[in-house]
Amino acid sequence: MKRILLFLGTNIAVLVVLSIVIKILGVDEILTANGINYWNLLIFAGVIGFGGSFISLAMSKWMAKRATGAQVIVQPRSGTEIWLVQTVQRQASQAGIDMPEVAVFDSDSPNAFATGMNKNKALVAVSTGLLHTMNRNEVEAVLGHEISHVANGDMVTLSLIQGIVNTFVIFLSRIVGYFVDRVILKNEEGPGMGFFLTNIVAQIVFGILASIIVMWFSRRREYAADAGGASLAGAGNMIAALESLRRSSVQPLDGQMKAFGIAGKPSKNSLKLLFMTHPPLEDRIEALKRASGMSA
Repeated sequence: MKRILLFLGTNIAVLVVLSIVIKILGVDEILTANGINYWNLLIFAGVIGFGGSFISLAMSKWMAKRATGAQVIVQPRSGTEIWLVQTVQRQASQAGIDMPEVAVFDSDSPNAFATGMNKNKALVAVSTGLLHTMNRNEVEAVLGHEISHVANGDMVTLSLIQGIVNTFVIFLSRIVGYFVDRVILKNEEGPGMGFFLTNIVAQIVFGILASIIVMWFSRRREYAADAGGASLAGAGNMIAALESLRRSSVQPLDGQMKAFGIAGKPSKNSLKLLFMTHPPLEDRIEALKRASGMSA
């Protein structure tokens, strides 16, 4: 409940800050003089920007199950499933959260994810490929990584940041569109082709810039989750798990699930790194070794 209030409070704060900035820069007078109600535009941008992010967060568990075909373990049917449930239960207790749902999804690629609107009603899932590729110490470390994501509230925080940048993208792209249409093209008959074309181009440009911000945060939270996994399962096991992922052919999860996987598609291209949801595994391993005092 606290995180939902934070979600709503952040939304209101963004609208207030945007309003103050508009007044300081005198943009409100320009907009009003051209027949544009900037408050209506602010509210529209906030509702659409945060609304979509909030809906995605609320549906995240359902979407994750549908996207991956994850089967929740209701009654363990094997020794592996019993061990998975017991390990998650122990780690959740250590992290101070309620027991998440535990699921397994069919994929040859070693992967895992955690999602959910509430840290006390989360979902933790691992792939069959992960169970076949790693030993139990390494799987335990991966589970600790995912439990840390849940305990840190990363899903809600990522949605908050996405909502903020969405609001700015929607608002600023329309401001640019109105400016070109009304001020430069002198169109006085309502939004014209200049507005629509400029708005689309501005949304693409601002959207790309916004993605860089969101991806930066997504990469930072992976380092924190690695540290959490090391705390719950041991630094050596967490490093071994990441080394195993580096040796394997990891396929990122599809679509919106990409940011929730244990690892992303590797790349050394400096430009591509800006748009990666996960840091390179080599960098994560180096960070863990430094933090644990091991030689890099």
